[in-house]
Amino acid sequence: MSDWKTYQASADELKDRVILVTGAGQGLGEAAALAFARQGATVILLGRNEKKLARVYDAIEASGGARPAAIPLDLAKASEAELAQMGMLIQREFGRLDGILHAANGFAFLSPLTSQKLDEWVDQFRVNVAAPFAMTRALLPLLEKSPDASVLVLGENHALQPKAYWGGYTVSKTGQRAWVEIAADEWDQLTNLRINLLVPGPIHSPFRTKTHPGESPESLPATDSIVPSLLYWMGPASKGQSGQTVIFNERETTDPAL
Repeated sequence: MSDWKTYQASADELKDRVILVTGAGQGLGEAAALAFARQGATVILLGRNEKKLARVYDAIEASGGARPAAIPLDLAKASEAELAQMGMLIQREFGRLDGILHAANGFAFLSPLTSQKLDEWVDQFRVNVAAPFAMTRALLPLLEKSPDASVLVLGENHALQPKAYWGGYTVSKTGQRAWVEIAADEWDQLTNLRINLLVPGPIHSPFRTKTHPGESPESLPATDSIVPSLLYWMGPASKGQSGQTVIFNERETTDPAL
């Protein structure tokens, strides 16, 4: 596992696999979707902004990747029925599912706890924990049929080191780790199925720019620098590893001043 940050995927490493990417319209979700497509996967793009999904969809087609699919869905409002319908749609259109990357990120804004509202906490919890859990549960029958399925959840370093003003966001992201470890424990007899938590850490992305507007982008790893890690944890190289929490850029988890 020591080389996962610089993993060199072979050509067509994800060929014939069907992978669902949430939050696929921008940032790390977009980078992952494009990378998975380049490695031969058929990518199902999920996000709440149809225009952003269409842009990623067109980029995959223009690059010669397998024709993707796009599912516009707001995870803060997604219902049990919608998630069940999505499972039936994937079964009908593709007949299989080999992975899910949970890259969607629910965030309100930085503020003291005294200023945060109940609805903000609930929305962040739904997007970051509850909806990914419910979606994975709805799609589990498809994942169980795959010869090698991976569920990868993108976490946040403030969940590992909570700080002032991150409030409900940090609490919701903290729940991801518990869910991943519980799922891994319950799936321990399913040798074809794994779930892991990847914490990007400080990395140049739209989210980082929003939360750290004064930070120089040159001081951060580029968005695409995490692609080898995404390919490792989504692809066959990570088979047999489940319930792991791994950190790509450990800067803010090792420096308490940040």
